[in-house]
Amino acid sequence: MNGPSMVNQPESIASIVKSVIAMPSFPDVWPMMAGEPDSRRAAAAFCRDGATCLVSALGCGNINDTFLVESAASSFVLQRISRKVFPKPLRVINNFDKVTRYLTGRRAQTDKPFRTARSVPTLAGALFFIDARGEYWRGQTYLPHTSCRNLTSLDQAFQVGRILSCFHDLVADLDVQCLADPLPGFHNLPQYLQDFDRLRIKTQKEMDAATRYCFQAIQQGRQRATLLEEAKNSGLLPLQAIHGDPKIDNFLFDGLGLADGMLDLDTVGAGIVHYDLGDCLRSCCNRAGESGVDGGEVFFDMEICRAILAGYFSLPQQQLSAGQRACIFDAVLAITFELGVRFLTDHLRGNTYFKVRQDGENLVRAESQFRLVEDIVRREAEIRLLAIIL
Repeated sequence: MNGPSMVNQPESIASIVKSVIAMPSFPDVWPMMAGEPDSRRAAAAFCRDGATCLVSALGCGNINDTFLVESAASSFVLQRISRKVFPKPLRVINNFDKVTRYLTGRRAQTDKPFRTARSVPTLAGALFFIDARGEYWRGQTYLPHTSCRNLTSLDQAFQVGRILSCFHDLVADLDVQCLADPLPGFHNLPQYLQDFDRLRIKTQKEMDAATRYCFQAIQQGRQRATLLEEAKNSGLLPLQAIHGDPKIDNFLFDGLGLADGMLDLDTVGAGIVHYDLGDCLRSCCNRAGESGVDGGEVFFDMEICRAILAGYFSLPQQQLSAGQRACIFDAVLAITFELGVRFLTDHLRGNTYFKVRQDGENLVRAESQFRLVEDIVRREAEIRLLAIIL
């Protein structure tokens, strides 16, 4: 991936990446006030007219709690970082600020249109606020956009691939050593399988049909699903900064329904672009949605896959070798399988990671991913061919 080296970049960009953000002392912990929601108390730490600002839930993410804060002066996004998932929230907060500053600087050097949020500091100038319960809150600029749960056209899919490619190009020269690891072990399939195995041994109760199906799917697919990790460890797939969670929900769409940016940079860190490609294709090509209920039957949409890959490789900077292209199928298979393992493990553990509205929801999600794995395997020859010819 080509791009200006860190050595040749303007001093302002390099200093942003290499510097440690000076964090002013955060505001005093606010006392609990009966009947006042946590989100409103946190919003007042960022909003000058906190007494009149409106706070409403925003989105339906599986991890953090997100709110839209609206006032006469401005609107911004307020988010409570899940300490169950991110035990060291400051890593997430500082990484976000560094990466978005870097993206802003790089974007100014290129003609690539790419929208992403920026940090909104507290009234005291800090990047975060800690409430009386010890919860970490951060602010981000609000970017008006259209939400999309399912791609509605091949042009839309092409633009999704192009935006992901644009992101990879913009951060290709970002020194990942300046970023803390927000989620140690993220995308480590062997570790996820070990966690599942430990819980599987403890699962003595009689299993229902869905659980039995998921257990069988893991046993049948676990060896093949680790091929991507082996390719990474061999050095075939180089490390660089990646998004880490480029599912369809995390793309920004403009008024015409075309992708023009990305959200949720909490998992940005060192990885291989194949993690992102695999996750993007897994999410966008599954017309039934993550829980398998949005669009009926679970299957892998090859037309969407073709359009996304065409968009991704439309940028001249994205020149993967033949061997690296051959791993795209392995990436789609591995990331889909991995998410199925994670959903099932969380179900067995008692739903401690992914949010659920009721018990059993993570089991439904797991089964949906393993059904998708089956269809991906059936379409292996088609996917491998597309990765080579586009």
